Amino acid sequence: MSFTPAKIPNYNLNILSQKLKYISLLKDCSSMRDLLQIHAQIQISGLSRDGYLMSEVLRLCALSPFGSLDYARNLLYRVENPIPSSWNHVIRGYSGSGSPKEAILVYLAMRKNGKKPTYLTFPFLFKACAALSALEEGRQIQVEIVKHGLDSDVYVQNTLIHFYGCCRQVVYARKVFDFMSLRTVSSWNSILTACVENLKYGDSIVLFNRMRVCEFEPDEATLVILLSAFTELGNLSLGKWIHSQVIVKGFSLNCRSGTALVDMYSKCGAMGFAGLVFERMSERNVWTWSAIILGLAQHGLAKKALELFAEMKNCPIRPNYVTFLGVLCACSHAGLVDEGYQFFHDMEHVHGIKPMMTHYGAMVDILARSGHLEEAYRFIETMPIEADPVVWRTLLSACGIYDANGNSWVGTKVKERLLKMEPKRIGNLVMVANMYAEVGQWEAAAVVRRVMKDRGLKKTPGESSIELEGSIFRFYSGDDAHVDFDRLNWMLNALNLHMKLVNSDIQLTN
Repeated sequence: MSFTPAKIPNYNLNILSQKLKYISLLKDCSSMRDLLQIHAQIQISGLSRDGYLMSEVLRLCALSPFGSLDYARNLLYRVENPIPSSWNHVIRGYSGSGSPKEAILVYLAMRKNGKKPTYLTFPFLFKACAALSALEEGRQIQVEIVKHGLDSDVYVQNTLIHFYGCCRQVVYARKVFDFMSLRTVSSWNSILTACVENLKYGDSIVLFNRMRVCEFEPDEATLVILLSAFTELGNLSLGKWIHSQVIVKGFSLNCRSGTALVDMYSKCGAMGFAGLVFERMSERNVWTWSAIILGLAQHGLAKKALELFAEMKNCPIRPNYVTFLGVLCACSHAGLVDEGYQFFHDMEHVHGIKPMMTHYGAMVDILARSGHLEEAYRFIETMPIEADPVVWRTLLSACGIYDANGNSWVGTKVKERLLKMEPKRIGNLVMVANMYAEVGQWEAAAVVRRVMKDRGLKKTPGESSIELEGSIFRFYSGDDAHVDFDRLNWMLNALNLHMKLVNSDIQLTN
C-alpha cells in the first residue's frame, strides 16, 4: 500500500519561505537601522501577526547592544497577541538597564492584558527589584509566584534568595533556602553571597560546611564567594585552603579567581603570596592590577606599587578609580607630595576619571602625613564637593602629630568643623579630648569629657584580633575577663621589655 503525500498549497510555501528569509535576516542583523528595515518588510508582507517572528524582533530590540528598549516596549504594546517570551524579553532588558522600575511597569501591563507569566518572567522581575531595593514590590511578586504555582521552581527560588540578599533581608533569604525541596550549586552560591554581602561571614562558613556534608561539589563561583568572606575575616589559613582547592579541582587561574586570591593575600598581609599569584596569572584585568597596587601601597611598599603602576601604563589596560586610590596611597606612605599632586591631576585630565571623596581624602592624607597642615586645610576648602567627616578626621589626626604645642590655627578650625558635623560621634570627642590633654590643656580636655558624660556617650572599646591555627582570637581594650588574662599580660610585658632592650642596643651601636 503506497501513500501519496498531500500537496501543500503554494501560498503556504510562500509564507514559509518568507518566514525563513526574515529569520535569516534577523540572525545577521547588526544595527538598529537594519532591524527597523526588516521590521518594515515583515509588516508589508503581512507576517506581523507571526508570534515567533515578532518575538525575535522584540528580542533584538530589547537585548542586543544596538537595540532600543523604548522602541521595544512601544512595539510590544502594539503587537497583536504577543507570546509570553516577547514580554519576557522586554522585562529582561529593563531589569538590566538603568531603568529597572520600567520592568515592573511592563509586567503590570502584561497582567492587565491577561497574559500569564512563565518561570522566566519572575527572575528578571526580582533582578529589577533587587536593583531598586524594592522590598515591598518584591514581596508582592513573591505572592504572584505562589498564585501561578511557580514557588517550587529552583531557578525562581535562587533569584528570590538573591533579591532578599540585596535588600539586606538575610533572614527571609534563609527561609526561602531552608524550605527548598530541590537545590543546585547555584542555590548554595546565592545564599552564600547573601550572607557575605550582609557581613554574615560566620554564617557563610557554617553554610559551606553544610554544603559539603550534603555532598555538593563547590564550583569556581563558590570558592570566589568564600574568598571574600575569609578576606574580611582576615583568616589567612582558610584563604590558603581555598587556594589549594582551586589547584586540586583544576580550576584555571582566570581573572576572577586570580584577582580574588590577590585581594585576599593582600588584605591578610601576605604580600609575597599575592605577588606570586599575580605573576603566575596569564590574564589580568584592571581589578587585578588595582588589587596588587593597593595592597602594596597599604603595606608600605610604595616603591613597588608605583613601579607596577608604571608597568601597567605600558599595557592596553586602562587604570580605574581603585587603581588611582592605590597610587595615591603609595604616595602618602612614601611622602611623595609633588608626585601625588601629579597623579591626582592626571587621573581626571589624562584618564578622564572624576575624583571621588576617597581620592580627595587620600590627597589630604598625603599632605597631612608630610606635615603640610595649612596646605591640606586649603585643599579641603577648595574641593568642588563638601568634605565628609572622614576627610576632616584625617587632618585632625595629623594635627595631633605635627602640632605638638597646639599652636596651629588649623587644629582649632578642624575641631570646630568636625564637632559641628558630628556632635554626637564619640570618636570625635575622644580625639579632641586627647589632643587637648597631650598639649597640657587639661581644663579644655575636662570640658569635652564632661560633655561626653552628660550626653551619656561611652567610648567603644578598642578591638584587636590574631589568627592562630585557623582560628581567630579577639581581644578588647580593658577586658580582664579572659581565662588566660594573667599569662597574656605577662607575655605582653615581656615583649615590651624585649623591644626596649633591643632599642637600647641599637642606640648604643649608633
